[in-house]
This record gives sequence, C-alpha cells and structure tokens, in this order.
Amino acid sequence: MSTLPVVAAVDGSDDSLRALEWAVEAALGRSAPLRVAHVRQYAHWAQPEVLAAGPADPRQDPVLDRVRAHLENRTGLPDTEYVGLEGATGVVLPGLGTGAQLLVLGSRGRGGFASLLLGSTSLATARDAECPVVVVPRPGREVPDGAPAGPAPRVVVGLKVDGPDDATLEFAFAEAARRGARLQAVAAYPWPAQPWMLPGEMPPPVVDQEVVEDEARVLAEGFLAPHRERHPDVEVQPLPAAGDAAGHLVAASRDADLVVVGRHRRHLLAPARMMGSVTHAVLLHAASPVAVIPPAPPEDRPER
Repeated sequence: MSTLPVVAAVDGSDDSLRALEWAVEAALGRSAPLRVAHVRQYAHWAQPEVLAAGPADPRQDPVLDRVRAHLENRTGLPDTEYVGLEGATGVVLPGLGTGAQLLVLGSRGRGGFASLLLGSTSLATARDAECPVVVVPRPGREVPDGAPAGPAPRVVVGLKVDGPDDATLEFAFAEAARRGARLQAVAAYPWPAQPWMLPGEMPPPVVDQEVVEDEARVLAEGFLAPHRERHPDVEVQPLPAAGDAAGHLVAASRDADLVVVGRHRRHLLAPARMMGSVTHAVLLHAASPVAVIPPAPPEDRPER
C-alpha cells in the first residue's frame, strides 16, 4: 500500500514558502512523499463547471518554477511531485485533502483587522478538507502571556472535557511522539459558573472553583489515558484552565511547535461542515502553526 503524500499548497508568496518548508519536514518525519500544488485561480464569478476545472501543465507554471528553484540543490528531500491545477482555490484546495494525509498552507495577512489576518482560502480549506490541515502563520504574531511554557519542543492540544474528539487527541499524541515533544492538553472549563434561576427560586450553593478544576483534571486524565497507553513515550501535561478556551490555546501557542484543534462534527441540525468558534479564533491569532483535525467517521471512533 502506497503512503499518502503530504500536500503543500503554494501561490508564490513568502507565506506559502514558509508552509512549504513545514511540509518538507512533515513529509520527512512521516517517510511520505511531498506533493507541491499550485492552483491558478479563476475569477469568483466563473461558472460552477469552471471553479473545479482540473489539472494544468505544471511545466508551464512560474509559481512551481519558483518552488523548484527554492528547493534546487537541497539534499535529503522527500520524493517530490509538482501539480498544477486550475479553478477556484477555495474549492480546489480542500479537494486535495481527499488523497493526502496532511495538507499544509500559509496564512496570508491582508491588513490589521483581526478578521483579515487569515486568508479566506486558508479558512475554507481548514473547514472543508477531508484530511488534517496545517496553517503556518506569518512570524511575529504577538500573543498574551500564558502558563510557563517550559522546555521545547512542545505540542499543544485543545481538549473538550464535555466531548473530546479522539481523532484530534490521536493526531496530537502522534505528532508529539514524532517530534520527541511534550504534549500540553488545555482543558478549559466554564468559569465563573452562571446558573439559571427562575423568579422566586433560591440561589444554588456557591461553587468552589478548585472543585470544578479538579473535576476537569480528572475528566481530562480519563480521556487522555487510552492515548497514553498507545504512546507511552510522550510526556503529557494536562492543563485545566478557567474560561475562554481560545484565549488559553492562543497564549499556549507562544514558542510551541504546533497547536492542534478539532473541527465540529456535522449533525442533523447542522449538516454543513463547521469550523467552530474556538478553532476559528485560534487560526486567526495563534503564533505557532495550527493543525485543524476533521472528526473521525463514527465507525472509526474507538469504543470507550
């Protein structure tokens, strides 16, 4: 059985060359081939049959020529294939994830507003691709101070104690094992507690935050346990955190190798693919590369 490639999406920008370098290392770490893909974008008003038009000649693509020149004379590269495509990038790039184990692309900033810190193509690809997507940000993003990071290397994963995703945790553990990195599992819990009361009801007893944090830690340890068994060499640090999960993950991204977050699972009332507000915020603001993991199909989820 052939190994699925790591796909690097390039567009000729410095951002995409940074993503290319990340993809090269990822392919080497996985003993996988590298596929370098460039999509020549059609105008947004093109007809649907044009939006996903298909392959172009990679030998007549100046962007791929630049990538070849960038990698020229490098030794120790993975087996590399160059693919030229034509269509709308927001449609074509997510489709590349069907035949890939990882899809890597850059974050293209276009201004100082938070909503513009990440290109729409990156967001669409992270939301829609069938495989994990890594978005590599521009260097120099400032993030708030968080818990002491400790020695590098370090992988950070967001753990939902009220509904963790095994695919996200497994990816984070495997990535930490591959890098010889410590894994920090940020388990955010809502605080302060805000109980609902009807008029005339007695207020509930005061909730002790230490008790809530201990419960979050116990839940996190339980969800991490089966992954620890599969990856005994990975040092894991559960980090219960009060309040905003996105803020804690962004703060933890300082000097991290990677932040791993999950994507919402589709269900009856929301059949379209969804990013999730936490994942969206982490993509916009994290200082490190961010891996967005699609949920595992129901038949692939391990039994508890």
